[in-house]
Amino acid sequence: MDAAGLKKSWESVARYGDQVPLFFYSTLFLTHPYTRGMFPVSMASQRDKLVAALGRVISNVDNLEAVVPTLQQLGRDHRKFAVVRDHYPAVGSALLSTLEHFSGPDWTDELARDWEAAFGIVAKVMIDAADAAAETPAWWEAAVIAHERRTVDVAVLRIRPSGRLPYRAGQSISVETPLRPRLWRYFSPATLPDGDGSFELHVRLIDGGPVSTALVHATQVGDVLRLGPPVGRRLTLEDDTGRDLVLLAGGTGLAPMKALLQEVHADGGNRRVHLFCGARFHRELYDMPALHGMTDAPDWVRLVPCVSDEVAMGGLVETGTAVEVAMRHGPWPDHEIYVCGSPTMVRGTLRALEGAGVPTGRVHVDELGSEETGL
Repeated sequence: MDAAGLKKSWESVARYGDQVPLFFYSTLFLTHPYTRGMFPVSMASQRDKLVAALGRVISNVDNLEAVVPTLQQLGRDHRKFAVVRDHYPAVGSALLSTLEHFSGPDWTDELARDWEAAFGIVAKVMIDAADAAAETPAWWEAAVIAHERRTVDVAVLRIRPSGRLPYRAGQSISVETPLRPRLWRYFSPATLPDGDGSFELHVRLIDGGPVSTALVHATQVGDVLRLGPPVGRRLTLEDDTGRDLVLLAGGTGLAPMKALLQEVHADGGNRRVHLFCGARFHRELYDMPALHGMTDAPDWVRLVPCVSDEVAMGGLVETGTAVEVAMRHGPWPDHEIYVCGSPTMVRGTLRALEGAGVPTGRVHVDELGSEETGL
C-alpha cells in the first residue's frame, strides 16, 4: 500500500468538512437500510466523529501497530451497539464511495485498492477482538445505589454492576441511561470496585448534554444504567517506571486521579504522589472530605487543593490553577505527570509544562468529553 498516498487522499477529502459525513451516511443508509437503526438522529455528533476517526486511522495504516490496542478496544466496545461482522463491509463500501465522490479525478483504481485493503486490515483487527471477547458481556447493567448532588452542576453516583466489571484506574467506561436510550457517554470511574463491585462516577452537567443532564438532574437511587467495557490507556499507570507521580486535576478530572490514588495504595504505596486538585472557586472543590480521608494519614501522598478565580483562605487551599501551584512546588525532574480536566485546562497545563521543560514523554493527558474511544 502507498501509505503516503492514503494520507494525502484523506487530507484532500477532509477539507470538505461536514459534507463528508453527510454523504457517507446518506450512502450507507440508502445502500444498507438495516444500518439506520444503529445511528439515530440523536447520535449525530458521534456519527460525524466516526467518519473522521475512520479516515485518520485507515490513512495511517502504515503505523498500525501504534493503534492496534485502540482498535481492539473499539471492536470489543462496539458490541454494545449490536455491531456484528456483517456490518463492516457495509461501512467499508460507503466509505469508499464517499472517498471516490470527494476525490474527483484524483481517484484511481490503485488508490481504491489501497483504501479497500487498509480498511480490511483495520476491520479485521476490530472483528478479531470482538470475537475474542465473545464470552464476556457486551454491556453490564448497574444499579444506582447512591446519588448525591455536590454542587449545582456536579453529582456523585455510586453504581453496582450486575457482574464483575474489570477495569484499571484511569480507564473510561461508557454509560447509557434509560432516560436517553442509545446515547452513550464516557466517564472515568473515581474509585476502584468495592467488595460488592460498586464504584463512584463523578458527573458534571454539560450545557446541552442530554446524558449528563439526565444523570445529574433526573437519575435516582434504584435506577438501572448500562455500562460498556472499559477502554483507554492514556491515564493508566506505567508499571515499568516506578516513578513518583504528579496528578493535576481540574473539576471532575479529579475522578481518574482519585482512582489512581487507590491503585497506588493497593500496590503498597511505593510511589510518592502529589495531587493538585484545581477549581475556580472553593465551593467547586466538591470531594474534599473523601480526599482528606484518603490523604491525611499516608506519608506517600500529598494533597494540594487550588482555586484560580478567588483568593485562597485559611492556608489549606492555594491560589492558582493546578499547574501554576504545582510549578511552585516543583521542579519535577523525574516524575510521571498525569493531567485531566476540561480542554481549556488541559491546553493551559500542557503549555505551562512545556515552558517548564517537562519532557512530553512523561506527561499523560486526557480531556473531559474527549470521546477518545467514541468511534
